[in-house]
Amino acid sequence: MSATPWRGIILATGIVLGWLLTLTAGLLQPLQQLSPHLIVLAVLVRTFLQTGLFIVGHDAMHGVLLPRQRGLNDSIGTLALGLYAALPYRQCRRNHRIHHQAPATTADPDVHPDPGAGVLAWYARFMAGYLSLAQMGVLLAGWTLLAAAASLVTSAGWGNVLVFCTLPLILSSAQLFTFGTYLPHRCSHSGDGRHHIQSLRLPPWLSLLACYHFGYHQEHHRAPQLAWYDLPRMVASAGQDGPPPTFATARSR
Repeated sequence: MSATPWRGIILATGIVLGWLLTLTAGLLQPLQQLSPHLIVLAVLVRTFLQTGLFIVGHDAMHGVLLPRQRGLNDSIGTLALGLYAALPYRQCRRNHRIHHQAPATTADPDVHPDPGAGVLAWYARFMAGYLSLAQMGVLLAGWTLLAAAASLVTSAGWGNVLVFCTLPLILSSAQLFTFGTYLPHRCSHSGDGRHHIQSLRLPPWLSLLACYHFGYHQEHHRAPQLAWYDLPRMVASAGQDGPPPTFATARSR
């Protein structure tokens, strides 16, 4: 748990407000009036904040956002995942608990149980565990309302929604999958029949930009009670004592 109890709430508030402000700005400015460089920068910022919404929901799923106020903790997680992609909080929390309890088994919704499966098969399994036709319908309805509202104020419309809503969500899902699932869990089956979780040894600043330190995945599985911003401290402490021992969990047969 973080030494500063309110740090997580402050950061979560900043992420949600930043997401809302950039969304509003992106929908109210016609695309033809924006330079390509500014559009690319805005999409990257929106993608980072989009991923941040999932990270807030993820910390809530582990109960570390407000550990002494679980009702409020879960409400914030519900809001964050709803804004992210209309994700159902309780189902995501259940899936994530399974991922921690039985990684790389047939029950794990995140990791492909076949070590030889390609990246596209991994990504398809990952997305299937979190999205449904009902959620896609909610997303489409929400984007349609945003496009209609934007067109009433400016000449912006569906183009803005696709660029500043749909594209950041797609990129964010790829970011979470790549740095939080595929790279840490791929090539992690050894001859002993156990699943070995790996960490991406990135500098803290690059780890933050890559995926809010989700690449420090071995550390997260060893200490899921730590908030995302506390993981670099755990990595630094482990580095002072030498390389951390390999984390392994038995695979189900």
